[in-house]
Amino acid sequence: MKTIWLVLALGAATSQRSWAEDADWGAAGLRTGFSASSWNDNFWQREAFATHNLHWRWQSDSGWHLQTRLDLSAGALRRRGEEGFVGTLGPTFVLGKGDFPLTLEAGSSPTILSRDEFAGVNFGVPFQFTSHAGFGCRIYKQLSAGYRFQHMSNASISEHNPGLDLHMFEISYRF
Repeated sequence: MKTIWLVLALGAATSQRSWAEDADWGAAGLRTGFSASSWNDNFWQREAFATHNLHWRWQSDSGWHLQTRLDLSAGALRRRGEEGFVGTLGPTFVLGKGDFPLTLEAGSSPTILSRDEFAGVNFGVPFQFTSHAGFGCRIYKQLSAGYRFQHMSNASISEHNPGLDLHMFEISYRF
């Protein structure tokens, strides 16, 4: 993941940059997903989310663009009947080309859990980090769908750090 951030930082530093006149709300929607590592893990997550486009945007002469945005989510994490709150807030980079409906997205967010243990799985502390990579697709005017693979862990700030990988699917309204 460090390599991805380095490539994005170098690209941003050496490219033509533009500052949008007004940052704006990007989208709002619902996201749900399940454990990626094994069906036996039996974790499920559902959440509402909103995105806010930030002022920084890189644009190439060939139509490629890299947009920065701030993502906010709030929802529930569940395993074997035990459920708790999960919330995130952090940056995401969105790479696209012109009006092509498909975009690539990657980001990382500090994450808060209302509990750090779910049916025998101990996450160590309620403070976690969630990193994700995936894609979004405009399917009709302002309606979009997407997929992301995300990993949540506490970055070894606790003795217990099992991590959690999820496949997440979303539907959103783009403003």
